[in-house]
Amino acid sequence: MILVPDTSVLIDGRITSMIKAGEYQGATIIVPEAVIAELEAQANNGREIGFSGLNELQSLCRMAEEKTIELKFSGIRPSLEQVKLASGGEIDAMIRSIAIENSARFITSDNVQAEVARAKGLDVIYLKPQVSDFVPLAIDQFFDEHTIAVYLKERVSPTAKKGSINDMKLAKIRDAPTSEYELRMMAQEILERAKRDPDGFIEIEKRGVTVVQIGSMRIAITRRPFSDGMEITAVRPIVDVTLKDYRKSELISKRILSEKQGLLIVGAPGCGKTTLAQSIATFLSDAGHVVKTMEAPRELQVPDNITQYTTLDGSMSNTAEVLMLVRPDFVIFDELRKTEDFSVFSDMRLAGIGMIGVTHANGVRDALQRFSDRVDFSVIPQIINTIIFLQQGIITRIYDVNFTIKVPEGMAGEVHLRPVTTISDHETGELVIDVFRYDGETIVMPVIPGIAAAPGPASAAKPLPPVQQIGQPVTTPQAPRSPAAEPKNENDDRPGWRLTEKEIQREIGRYTEGFVDVQMVSDTKAIVYIDDKDVPAAIGKGGKNISAIVNKLGVGIDIKPRSEFDRQQTVKPAAEEEINLGGGIKIQTDKKQLTILAPSESGRIVDVFAGKEYLFTATVNEQGEIHLAKNSSIAQEMIRRFTNNENIKLRPV
Repeated sequence: MILVPDTSVLIDGRITSMIKAGEYQGATIIVPEAVIAELEAQANNGREIGFSGLNELQSLCRMAEEKTIELKFSGIRPSLEQVKLASGGEIDAMIRSIAIENSARFITSDNVQAEVARAKGLDVIYLKPQVSDFVPLAIDQFFDEHTIAVYLKERVSPTAKKGSINDMKLAKIRDAPTSEYELRMMAQEILERAKRDPDGFIEIEKRGVTVVQIGSMRIAITRRPFSDGMEITAVRPIVDVTLKDYRKSELISKRILSEKQGLLIVGAPGCGKTTLAQSIATFLSDAGHVVKTMEAPRELQVPDNITQYTTLDGSMSNTAEVLMLVRPDFVIFDELRKTEDFSVFSDMRLAGIGMIGVTHANGVRDALQRFSDRVDFSVIPQIINTIIFLQQGIITRIYDVNFTIKVPEGMAGEVHLRPVTTISDHETGELVIDVFRYDGETIVMPVIPGIAAAPGPASAAKPLPPVQQIGQPVTTPQAPRSPAAEPKNENDDRPGWRLTEKEIQREIGRYTEGFVDVQMVSDTKAIVYIDDKDVPAAIGKGGKNISAIVNKLGVGIDIKPRSEFDRQQTVKPAAEEEINLGGGIKIQTDKKQLTILAPSESGRIVDVFAGKEYLFTATVNEQGEIHLAKNSSIAQEMIRRFTNNENIKLRPV
């Protein structure tokens, strides 16, 4: 009997087992050179399947030396052009041609290869994946009921972590060190099992590293050049818990089943985050919700009705596009690490899907820093409503995430009112962290208990506004007004204003070429003078640019051309006449304009009356003035009414 195996059979490793069982003893086995070239390329790229195939080939050579079989090599190595076309089946075609030339039986465990070979008229032996009668893996000998993880490395004695999540210790399993040959045999066995076991997956296959998931066990296999020696690390859970087993489980269940469906699980590696996440997934599924997971690698131990997705074409963004079509009620996103992960999590949550995320961090502040570095801090409360912090498998804290406009705690003397994301302890209601923008940077500032913000220029007039819950309108407090609001000059000692001026200069400067001159007129208002030619670019089409800056900084900005600033710097002509109308209102006239002086109404919209008759509506600027052209009909009417002894009054709208 003449047999021609393809690459999949040698990687699978079952051909030598079949020969040892006496099935193909005395057969002539012809190995195509294309198969050897493919295995060599995989091994050179550090892929474990390449080494597994070469080990199988070496076993065939030893059997040939023992006269158990006859081994031959045939064909030519594939060219560079054929290698480039390997994904299209060029290498597979070369392997089939050897079987045709030698009138041999073709052995494969690749279903597509088998179907094509049959279509070519070949006598095909298809080795179906084995799904039952699995014997224990060699690595299983290192596990007992108390073992959480096993660490095997060449020339080093095997060690294991034993105990529980609350109490883990590293212990030596045996004195004899593991050899590279022993590890290679284990790695080959693990790969073979992953290919046949329905619960087995090869999650990651890159140069020097292979990550395999078999049932509840996650196995990482590394070799040179990725690591300094061959190593196998196997981790498995030792407890199976439900959500009810956790402290505060009732609170968590109420939150994820209500409108607060953005939840982040935070903790150090190995503290039980994944176990809690899978408990929540099972709870939601039992409650009648459609639940999916996003994992790389897939390690959550969840019921079969919860589908586990991994990266699609190497990207979670592609996976998210599929999930948006599937329309699940909840998605468990295990291990947020990359910038893309945080972006995908945020996008799916804002799209209305309930999201439960897991991220590594030593504390809630570190987790927020990771989020705020990738997502605008003001959007975080819309993405995450609740943060759960774990230590050694125990839920130690639950935090509420909200949004408000206020002075950040402890910085009242340095900054003014601004948007702040607040994190507070759910049990005590105590504020823990403020997240805000300061000098162009996002600051995640812990709040020290017992130290309240000292009143400053922005907080003295009114108490701080209450923390706003997501879904409620955010009310912006009115800025305090002085009796006569004057533009800031160089002698004003307001560090908060100076910091805001720098932020405005930086943001406006992105759209301008000339110098940006900023004048703060209040805590929430600024006048910006720029070159006349830069005004359209700074404002943007439909006010897009300036609106974005105002929303970002929380300060109203009035863009003016520098030519107007230059005119204001010239000496104003002496007023021809100033008339006191009473009630703090005066009229001042010169050759060109009539000015109504009403400093008490600074920044307001007012109706102007002569007696009881309405004349017009105008906005009082921050300097407390309304300017009218002296020769305008409105100005002339005001002068006529005053001459007729009619009382001129301003009434706020």
